[in-house]
Formats: sequence, C-alpha cells, structure tokens
Amino acid sequence: MKYMLVAGEASGDLHASNVIESIKKLDSQAAFRFIGGDSMEKASRKSPDIHINQLNVMGFSEVIRRLPTILANLKKAKKIVREFRPDVLILVDYPGFNLKLAKYAHKLGVRVDYFISPKIWAWKEWRVKDIKKYVDHLYSILPFEENFYAKHGYKVKYVGNPSVQEIDYALGHLPPKNHFMERQGFLDREKPMIALLPGSRKGEIRNNLPIMIEAAKRFPEFQFAVAAAPSIPEKFYREIAQDPGLQVVFGATPTLLKYSAAALVTSGTATLETALIGTPQVVCYRANGVKLSYKLMEKLLKVKYVSLPNLIMNNAIVPELLVHNCTVERVSRELSPLLQHSPKREWQITGYRNMRRRLGNSVASDYVAELIVDSLKRTGR
Repeated sequence: MKYMLVAGEASGDLHASNVIESIKKLDSQAAFRFIGGDSMEKASRKSPDIHINQLNVMGFSEVIRRLPTILANLKKAKKIVREFRPDVLILVDYPGFNLKLAKYAHKLGVRVDYFISPKIWAWKEWRVKDIKKYVDHLYSILPFEENFYAKHGYKVKYVGNPSVQEIDYALGHLPPKNHFMERQGFLDREKPMIALLPGSRKGEIRNNLPIMIEAAKRFPEFQFAVAAAPSIPEKFYREIAQDPGLQVVFGATPTLLKYSAAALVTSGTATLETALIGTPQVVCYRANGVKLSYKLMEKLLKVKYVSLPNLIMNNAIVPELLVHNCTVERVSRELSPLLQHSPKREWQITGYRNMRRRLGNSVASDYVAELIVDSLKRTGR
C-alpha cells in the first residue's frame, strides 16, 4: 500500500514517525511519501518531500511575509498527491495547511485520514463542516472529542494519547535525583524545587517567566529551575530573568518535574505531561493586554477550561490563571498549598489519577496504524 503523511510541526513529526514505524510492522510492502521532519525521515529511511522547517511559521506577520513560500509548498503537496496517488493521505494536526490539502485529495478520490484533531472545540468550530466533508476517518487523542464531534453528527475514534506512553517511558528511565542535581549544577542538592515551564515560544516566555520567578521567590525555602525549550538559547532565559545565576535545565523536563514539589506551567501539552508525572501545578498564561484581551478570549473560546487536565475531566483539577488574572500575588497564593500537604494538593493528585484512567492504555500510533492498514486491506478505502 502507498501512504502519504503530512506533519507541519515538531510534535506532529514525532507522532507521525511513530505511525510510520507501526505501519511498517503491519504492511511489509508499505511505500511512503511525506512532508515532515527528521523523525519521519529516520522512521521511513527517506528524505521528506518538504521539510517542516519550510512550513513552521508562527504569528500573523510571519505568515504574511512567508505567504509565497506557504502557497508554493501547498502547490507542491498537491502535486505529490496527484502523482503519487496514495491509498491513504494521513494528516497530522496542522489544520491551516492540512485541511486545504484534504479538500484537494478528496476531489481526486484519495482517502483522507486525520490523526490528532485540530482544536476546533476551542475555536474555529466552523471547521467541523470541512472535516465532515473532506476527512474519511478522524483519530482523536483526547477522549472528550468523541462527544464533541458526535454533537455535529460525525463519528471519530479515540485511539489513546501519545503523552501517556512518552511519560511512562521517561519515568522508567529517570536518573537518581542526586545524579540529576549534580549533572545540572544545582548548588544546593537538598533544597526542594519548584519547576517553571514558561512555554516554548519567545513571546510566551517574555510574558510568563518574570511572573513565575517572582512568585517562586516568595518561597525562599524552595529553589526554582526553568525547564527550557530546545529551540530557545539559554542566554534568552537569563536576559528575560535578569539573573545570570538562573538555573536553566535543557533536555530533562520530565526529570525536573518528577523531582519538584510543584510546578508553574504555561498552558499547553506541558499541563498534561505535568499531570501524568503527578506534580501539582498552577497553570499560568499571561498575554499582552489585560482585561480587554481576557474579554476577547472569553468570546472566542468555546470551552470552559484551557488546560488539558481540566478539559479531559471537565472539572477544575488545576487552577488556571489567565491574562490579567495571572499576577504574582495570585500565582503565589495558588502555589502555596501545593507545596505542602493540603486538601488542594490531594485534590489535584486524585484528579490526576482519574485523568490517567480516562486516557487509557492504548498506544495511539499502533492503534491508528492497525485501523488504517486493516481497513485498506479489507476494502481498499
């Protein structure tokens, strides 16, 4: 069978590479073409037709500046679909690009499967119409998405969440705490820690890291460390913090979280990973603007919560301090009971356990590959 996969970001590249590996186990004659990154290249042992470095753009101004490149890449992707004629086109998140490609493939009669739903339940709900029209099968990694799509008359399959296996693996390969502290250069290896996860983009870090640091400093009996994003240089964190001695940890976020008493986390996948590790957290998201931004966000968002643990459980497991509510005073107030035995700390840990049960134990990439390969062998569609 012929498979074409499209991922536009680093996380999608990783998840798509796992799907490729799983397909290869089930279909020894599998032929691949793909748009993606280094992980997919390693899994398929082929070079990408378009590398994600040419696709990954952030912010309105960058999109406008690189619009000719984006359009050229979409044209090239359509050409590959037209000439390769895959038995299935597997799209991974990245909706702005992938839904346009889905429409084109559908018109050609190419089967379109989507792995990792766009977050249309949060905003841009109108995209459901395009998904229903152009996507043959959608595989979800968040259990509540099944009900969301069912309300729109569209059936999706929850296949498990990749973070479950990734965190289980990381927790099974942790170095001893004293080795970790020594390797990272912590001066005081006995002092308990607070982990700071200010996001993966420079704008997020600028907005959130100073507040996180000031809140953590209110607990002098604790030390704090920043879990750095791999694409952000260490110098940037130190400049934002105005602290040359700031403890910055690269490539060891799960270890830092596991050995921390609590964490301050910018909303995103990191909130789910923190919950799976079992570290109590306060979700912080400071953005440019204050109450006006918050009011606009309230109008745009279609969901009650923004952090994944709360969304998965449909309950306020972790506190969410957003925009103008994300102040040093409020963050430190929510953090305080999490640093000691307290009802709030126990509430979170119990919520984490229930969330983990709800996510289940399915290996998402294996399940997706099985569903795709079995249906192709059975029906050719």
